[in-house]
Amino acid sequence: MDEALDATNRKILHELVANARIPVTELARKVGLSKTPVALRIRQMEEMGLITGYRAILSPLQLGLTHVTYVEARLSDTRQKALEQFNAAVRAIPEIEECYMIAGGFDYLMKVRSRDMADYRRIMAESISALPHIHATTSYVAMEAVVEQSWTAI
Repeated sequence: MDEALDATNRKILHELVANARIPVTELARKVGLSKTPVALRIRQMEEMGLITGYRAILSPLQLGLTHVTYVEARLSDTRQKALEQFNAAVRAIPEIEECYMIAGGFDYLMKVRSRDMADYRRIMAESISALPHIHATTSYVAMEAVVEQSWTAI
């Protein structure tokens, strides 16, 4: 994988992260190659699984999703089958923007987006509390996003 990430490929990835809709001719100009080798490098990185797709990034604020809460979840059962059931159920809740299994004093950390506290309370009562094997949760309301970005350290 390291050989796929030479300086030119890193430049290509950096530009694609900034603007995935950049025309190949403009991208080629920015990285100092012609169009054909740049297109070939992009295709190779896609085939390798380094580039997994392209998508529109929506503004949660413009969509009215201004409330962010982080939720620690502790499970009553952490055997493999219980974890699989929890994982499948949490993926079905659209308001959960991110969810990570954690090594530490709790089992999962979720990032939940909602319109306001009342909306979050509804999500907690109807969806999160109903997740399989939930034993306890602790919520932390974010007051301000200081850094919020896609991963760009290439």
